[in-house]
Amino acid sequence: MGGVMAAAALAPEPAVGGGLLKQAMRRLVGGVVVITAGTGEDRVGLTATSAVSLSVDPPTMLVCVNRASSTWPVIARRRHFCVSILGAGQQATAERFAGIGGLRGAARYRGADWTIMESGASGLTEAQAIVDCALEEVIERHSHAILLGAVRAVRLNRMERPSLAYGGGRFIGISPDEAARGIGRIHSAADNKTD
Repeated sequence: MGGVMAAAALAPEPAVGGGLLKQAMRRLVGGVVVITAGTGEDRVGLTATSAVSLSVDPPTMLVCVNRASSTWPVIARRRHFCVSILGAGQQATAERFAGIGGLRGAARYRGADWTIMESGASGLTEAQAIVDCALEEVIERHSHAILLGAVRAVRLNRMERPSLAYGGGRFIGISPDEAARGIGRIHSAADNKTD
C-alpha cells in the first residue's frame, strides 16, 4: 500500500512545460560555480549549477551554457573555460556573475582577485577550487551548449570552507561535515565573506 501512495504522490502532470521543469529543478540543490572565459576586456562569465566532472581518466569537465548568453561566443572563439567552485562566503560573486546588479563582461570581475590560468581564462583566486579547461567538444541542444573540457590545471584552496550551493531559489552554505550528515545551513551574504 505504501508503494501505491508514493507512486500517486509522484504522478506526472498531463502537460509538461518549461515552467514545470523549472519548479522541479528548484528542488535539486546544486553546487555553485562561476564559469569564465576570455582575457582582458574580453572577459565574460556566468554563474551555474551545471558543472560536473565527466571523467577523471582522462580528466574532463562537463558544463552547460545557454547559447544566448554573452559567455557562449567567447568560449566558442577562445576554446577555453575555467570553473571556479565557490565557497559559502562568495555569494556576492555568484550574484554578480548571475547578472544581479546589471554588470556585464569584464565589469563582473571587479571586487575579487583573479588568477590567470594556463588556458588564459581567469579563476577566482579565493575559490574552493579552480578547474581550467581547454574546450574539447561542443554538443548543441535546444537552448544550451553542452561543453566537454579537457582539464589543463587544477588549483585547490588550502583552507576548505563550507561550499556555496543553490536550491529552492536561494543560496545555502554546506560544509563537508554537514553534507556527510545530510544537513546544511542557510548562509547570508555576510557569513564567511571573502569577496
